[in-house]
Amino acid sequence: MENVLIVTGGGRGIGAAVARLAAGQGYAVCISYLNNHAAAEEVVASITGKGGRAIAVQADVAVEEQVVRLFEQADSALGRLTALVNNAGILERQARVEDMDAARIGRVFATNVVGSFICAREAVRRMSTRHGGKGGAIVNLSSRAARLGSPGEYVDYAASKAAVDTLTIGLAKEVAAEGIRVNAVSPGLIYTDIHASGGEPGRVDRVKNAVPMQRGGYPEEVAEAVLWLLSAQASYTTGATIDVSGGR
Repeated sequence: MENVLIVTGGGRGIGAAVARLAAGQGYAVCISYLNNHAAAEEVVASITGKGGRAIAVQADVAVEEQVVRLFEQADSALGRLTALVNNAGILERQARVEDMDAARIGRVFATNVVGSFICAREAVRRMSTRHGGKGGAIVNLSSRAARLGSPGEYVDYAASKAAVDTLTIGLAKEVAAEGIRVNAVSPGLIYTDIHASGGEPGRVDRVKNAVPMQRGGYPEEVAEAVLWLLSAQASYTTGATIDVSGGR
């Protein structure tokens, strides 16, 4: 049976690296993207150009109906889902908590928390032996921010990723007897476009000396951990979080 993977937010950064690595390991890949159609199609082309199977679907994971449609399109185009990587995430411009309004916090939680829950729900409905599925694996993208708190920058983002950690632990126990493993990867300072969204494209280089390894990480390094957790080599691992953070 072919492995079928959905990677949310797969058009760039860590999600794109996961999609490419998974395709190289024989997965059929569906990536979702929010706005950047060209970037998503570039990832798809890089996979299909090497003989792999891949599609891109526009979907905002903060909108339940769009998540449902994403999974239905993956079903019809690629077949039965065997893996999900909850990667789509946002942060807003750097700010202190005293300067955040409810709308901002709501946007961050809608994508990072509600989106992860609804995607996980759709995956479980397809993969759980309770629903006639044959099992599978889910990997959630957390962040070291969940433990460090991101003071003065993104406490809302950090809190949303702490919620993802709790989702990982609880869901892992909930579906462990149903053939589904649920784990998380917690990246540290990684060279991706998300820092520009926060208003500081060069953030990794500014703070990399605080990392014991004295450098930022790369999306491909995170993807390797994700793919291990999805693989049969991690068959007895569930409810775990792997830090990919250079020791920070």
